[in-house]
Amino acid sequence: MERRREHEEGALFQDPGFPAENSSLFSCYSTPISEFRSQISWLRPQEQCESPRLFSPIPQESHVKQGILGDCWFLCACTMLEKNRHLLDKVFPPGQAEWGDQGYSGRFCFRFWQFGCWVEVEVDDRLPCIAHRLCFSHCRSSSVFWVSLLEKAYAKLRGSYERLWAGQVAEALVDLTGGLAERWSLKDCSKEKEEWVNGNSLVPEKLALDSLVDVKDGCVMSCSVHSSPGGASELGEYHAYSVMEWVDVKLMGGHRARLLRIRNPWGRRCQGGPFGASGQGWGRLEPDSAAHLLSHTEEDEFWVEEEEFFKEFDEVTVGYPIDDNGHLRSLHTGKVLTHSQQVHGSWVKGHSAGGCRNNSSYVSNPKFWLRVCEAGEVLVSVLQQCVSGSSENCKVEGRQPGGSTEQHQHCQAIGLHIWKVEKRCLNLQKTLSKTPCVFTHCHAYDREVTLHCHLSPGYYLVIPSTFLQDFLSHSVVKPPPSPVTPMGSLSDGEWETSSLEGKWLRGESTGGSRNFPTHLLNPRLPLTIASEPGHPNARITLRQHCPPGECQAIGFHIYQVLGGTEDQDQESLQDQEPQASCVPHCYTQEVSMWCSLSPGRYIIVPSTYQPDCEGCFTVTISTKIDSWMEIPSSSILDIPVPPQPKPAELNTSSRESTERAFRRGVCRVSYISVMRS
Repeated sequence: MERRREHEEGALFQDPGFPAENSSLFSCYSTPISEFRSQISWLRPQEQCESPRLFSPIPQESHVKQGILGDCWFLCACTMLEKNRHLLDKVFPPGQAEWGDQGYSGRFCFRFWQFGCWVEVEVDDRLPCIAHRLCFSHCRSSSVFWVSLLEKAYAKLRGSYERLWAGQVAEALVDLTGGLAERWSLKDCSKEKEEWVNGNSLVPEKLALDSLVDVKDGCVMSCSVHSSPGGASELGEYHAYSVMEWVDVKLMGGHRARLLRIRNPWGRRCQGGPFGASGQGWGRLEPDSAAHLLSHTEEDEFWVEEEEFFKEFDEVTVGYPIDDNGHLRSLHTGKVLTHSQQVHGSWVKGHSAGGCRNNSSYVSNPKFWLRVCEAGEVLVSVLQQCVSGSSENCKVEGRQPGGSTEQHQHCQAIGLHIWKVEKRCLNLQKTLSKTPCVFTHCHAYDREVTLHCHLSPGYYLVIPSTFLQDFLSHSVVKPPPSPVTPMGSLSDGEWETSSLEGKWLRGESTGGSRNFPTHLLNPRLPLTIASEPGHPNARITLRQHCPPGECQAIGFHIYQVLGGTEDQDQESLQDQEPQASCVPHCYTQEVSMWCSLSPGRYIIVPSTYQPDCEGCFTVTISTKIDSWMEIPSSSILDIPVPPQPKPAELNTSSRESTERAFRRGVCRVSYISVMRS
C-alpha cells in the first residue's frame, strides 16, 4: 500500500528507519568523520548528476573508491561481487527500478547474510555528500551508484555509517556471500621465513600461493597493513588492499619470479618498490611480459614481487569461492563442497558457558555430534552472534581499518575442538581428557572460526567454547522468582544445557492448554534423558518474550515418546497422560520446574492458557549427564546425508535482544559427498 501511494502521488521513499540525519551517520561522534558533520548534506543521485545509473557497461567505471569513511575492509569484500554475478544478484536483487524508470520510487532493497540466513535491508537513495559530491564510498564514475547504495544498506544493518569505521575483511565477505573466509597472519611466520632450504626462504605451506592456483579465479584475496615499524609508509597504516591476481613471469637470464597485482581502495597506486611505476624491476623482465602487465594495470593498482609482498603486508584474508549453485569450493583442494548443514546453539551463563579446556566446567559447553560415513574433506565453523556496542559506550579503539586482530564488536574469544569417539556410548570425562583429533590452536577474538580437516568414517564429538567461563555477566537479566519450588541444583554433578526458540502462531501453533482439544497444535520440542532417575535429572524453563506487564499465562507439559519416534500423531498423544507438568499456567515471563524422568526420549509442549494467543518463547533444557552417555540419534549430523528440514514451529531468527542471559552460535559443516583418501 505504501509503495502504491508513493507511485500514485509521485513521492519518493524516505526511509524512517534510517533517516537522512546525524543519527544515521554517527553512533558516538568519536571517529574523524565527526569533524565533517556540519558540512554533510543528503542528496539523491539525480541531484548530483544528470544521468545516474546503478552500473556501467564499462567495468572500470563501476570499480569502487574509498571516501573519508574508514571502511576499506568492506570495499575489499565488494570485489567478490564484482567477480561473481550470481552473488551480486543475491545481494542486490536485479530488476529494481532506477532513475528514469517508470516504477522508480527512491527505494532499493539489498540482502545480507546474518547469523545463518539472508535478511533484507531497504534504504532510500539519499546519500551523504559534501559540496554536492559523495563523501563516502563511490564508483570511479561519478554517475554510477551501486556501491554507495550498498554501503548505505550495510551501514543501516550495522546501526550507522560510523559503525563501518574499522572492521575485518573476513566478516564483510561472509555477510556478502554467506560463505566462509580465512585469515592468515604473515607476521606470525617471521621466524619460519628466516629459515633457509637450498638457498630459498621457507614459507609455511598454508601461505603458499601455489595451493590456491586451482581456485584463484573464483576466490577473493585481501592483504592488509597494520602498522609501519619504521615510520610512515606509502602503504599506510591499518589499511586493506585487494589482491587482483598473481602471475609467474620470466626474467632476463631465464629465471622466473611471481608478481602480485594489488588494488588500493583509495584510488591511487603506490609508486615505490622495484615494480612501482618507475621501478628498476621492470628492466629484469622480458620486454613483452613487462609491456603486457603494464598495459592492463589501472590507475589504482600496482605490482609487488612475492618476497616483497610477504615482507610489507601483515595479514591475508581469502574468501572461499562460491559456484552458481551456492556451493563452496575448498581453498585447500579446489573440490566442490556439495553439502552443508548448520545447527544453532547457545552459551548460557551458569548452565553451558563452560569456558575453555582450562576450566573444570568445560564439559558443560554445548555439544554437537557428527557422523562421517566415508572419508572426506570437512569444514567446520562456529559463528558467534556478536553484540554491537551502544552509542553510549562506543569507542574507536581496537580494530582499525584493514583489520587488526583486536575486537571491534563485542566478540568473545572462541575456539573449537573435535574428538573422535569409537562408540555411540562413551565416557565423557575420559573422552575429554584425551587430545582432540582436530582443534583450533587458540581461542580467537573473531566472529567466526573455521577448521579444515580430513575425517575418517566414524562418530565425532564437536564442542565450541568461549575462552572465559560465564563471560556474559554484563548482560545477564535476573529472571523473576520461579513459581515452581526448585528440587535440585545444577552444581550437583555434570549438566548439559541447550536452548530452543519457538513461536505461537495464530491458526497454526496456538493450541492453548490441555483444557482445549487444540492443545497438541502447540510447538513440540525434543528432550532426551540419559541419566537414571532418583534425584532430579532435568530442569525445564519456559520464558516468553514480551514487555513487562503484557505477559500471557504460560505453562508446559512433558510427554514420553512411544514407538521410537517423536513424530507421533495428535490422537496417540491426546490419550497419553503427561509425565510431568508445569501448571497451573501463570501470568509471568518465566516458569520453570525440576523433573525426575526415566532414561528415554520425550516431547515438551509449551503453551499459553488460551488458544490463539501469539508470542515468542525460549525453552532452556538442562539435563544431568552420567559418566557414560549415549549419543542420541536425533542430535547427529550425518555426512553425506543431507539434513531434514526443521519443524515449522521452530524459530531460527537471527534477531535477538542484547539483554539476554545467553549468547547464540551457529555451527556450520560443509563437506563433499565422497572423497577417498
